[in-house]
Amino acid sequence: MVWETDRLPNIVQDFLRYSDTLRKLVEKATWEIVEDIKATFYDQEIARWLGDDKISRQGQYHESLQTFRADQACEFLLENTNFTNWYDGSDSQQLVILGDMGRGKTVAMTFLVDELRRRKEYQLPQPMICYYYCWDNETGNATSIIPTLIISLLQQLPGLKKPFFDIKKLEEFLQKVLEAIDRPVFVIIDGLDECDTASRNRLLKLLKTLSRKISGLKTILSSRPQEEILEQLDEAAARIELGPDVQRDGIIVDKIVESKLSYLSMDVKALLSEPYVTIFSRCTSDDPKNEELASAALKLLAIARRPLSILELAWAVALGAAKHVTTIDDLAQLVDHQRFMSLIHPFITQVNFSDVKKRQVRLTHQSVKKFIIEKWTPDKPDSQGPNLTKSDQMIVDQRLESLETFILDICTRYLLLDDIDNRDLFSAEQVAITELPQEFDLFSDNEEPNHYNRHCTWETWEEDMIRYDPIERGFGEFFVYASSHWLEHFGAITVEPLPSLASIMNLCQMGSIRFRNWTQQNCRPGCTMTAGFRFDSSLYDPLSITSHYGSGAMLRDMLENSDFDKDKFLRNPAMEAADQIFQWGNISRLRILFLDDKLGHQLQNLGFFSTCHQNVE
Repeated sequence: MVWETDRLPNIVQDFLRYSDTLRKLVEKATWEIVEDIKATFYDQEIARWLGDDKISRQGQYHESLQTFRADQACEFLLENTNFTNWYDGSDSQQLVILGDMGRGKTVAMTFLVDELRRRKEYQLPQPMICYYYCWDNETGNATSIIPTLIISLLQQLPGLKKPFFDIKKLEEFLQKVLEAIDRPVFVIIDGLDECDTASRNRLLKLLKTLSRKISGLKTILSSRPQEEILEQLDEAAARIELGPDVQRDGIIVDKIVESKLSYLSMDVKALLSEPYVTIFSRCTSDDPKNEELASAALKLLAIARRPLSILELAWAVALGAAKHVTTIDDLAQLVDHQRFMSLIHPFITQVNFSDVKKRQVRLTHQSVKKFIIEKWTPDKPDSQGPNLTKSDQMIVDQRLESLETFILDICTRYLLLDDIDNRDLFSAEQVAITELPQEFDLFSDNEEPNHYNRHCTWETWEEDMIRYDPIERGFGEFFVYASSHWLEHFGAITVEPLPSLASIMNLCQMGSIRFRNWTQQNCRPGCTMTAGFRFDSSLYDPLSITSHYGSGAMLRDMLENSDFDKDKFLRNPAMEAADQIFQWGNISRLRILFLDDKLGHQLQNLGFFSTCHQNVE
């Protein structure tokens, strides 16, 4: 047939045409398979280089925070002027959320992430939203933060996937991706203070670079207000500070109790302290020396009678770590306030590092104090016997006494430094000043007297008084606190181990310069030339100080174990102590003195009973 017509049948032509079509379809399918393989390869490479588990962990963490978030407590952020200006601005902007530990920064960030997600549904083009939470050493590393932000972008813009692996290339790639996006991009990063220093520096530098080059980039960062971080932030960045708010905190507490209380284990204390244990471990890097310094600082803050200055705390910590220092100059050489402040910054409120003498260092929350009490104070032996069960309050009280013992030891050791007994607190000129009227201006034409106001505090009353500086006299930074408050810590110790009897007797030795110096400072806690009350060291000795300020147990210990050396005690110590008790002290202490085998005879006479009769009248 081919020979006759010289042509192939139509069916063969159709076959060839279909074969060509099939070949093209196979090529297309093969190309698609290859592209899928390439895409899979890219995904696998990206997952391998960037770690795709990071973004899944971020998502899980975000969802866990949503469960106990009270939106009503976060809505005030949306009305904040700094937030609205940040959101409505057309150029690149940065917003910083600042707040001490426990103020709700992280939960606030989850709220803002979800709010931005909600809003983007009504925008064209839709903004890209990337978020990141730092909560431990791993998540606070730049090699985790930047890759996670990139993965988040790639998931929203899959056409941009390309393989890369080192941190420099990651930064360059992130910049190129952002430059290629023709819409706003919101980047939210929580817990900047959780990053290590190198990673934080690199991240902030990158964000500054991106902000200058990419007009649609808007970032929200949250952090504790640490001085070194505040100095690194863009000066133009808007800030929202999360301080205490009773109404908002109440809403948060209600929500947490509602969502979490039913799932709490019986060991609630361990559950609550676990985050603090993790933070402490991270801050100290589990280094024994760092742990010693940080724990000492936190114990001091937990029991101190007032906020301490940075230098006061630094000197106390240094003395606590140095067991054989004898002079102020030697101690000054050991002080390193920057080191220990970097170790405890998550546990304290915001401080002003430009004023290291300001009394400003305090624990950020009552729960931190409870953590300190539970972690670093041992249970004291139960004086009532091992078979009796202690109540929780008894345990807490005993642990608090351990802290009282700790700070008392530092106070007394400081006041026993050689310098405190070698020079007078006041110069001759200052002594003369104390004789002048302090409560009004001698050079003012105003002749009206300052009338006493019972609503006026002593701090307000002494505002305009002449002041002195013990540091200028060579007494160091911790002298004021040690002198002003050691007696309070001394009186708080009621059970074994009691304070060193030798230390108390040396500190209160009759007629010593040391005794006069700290008593003069004790009645001037604000360093005013005018004393807040009368405290004449010539009327006291170790026994009268212990009778008036110490516990009953300490008084009995002194009566039993002291030899009442005439160089340290007044001539008739029991009678002098009784006289001070009549004027200022606890009358029940008279019974202890009266019945004592060594000194009781000084009171068992007509003179004592005559004094009793006069004081009763």
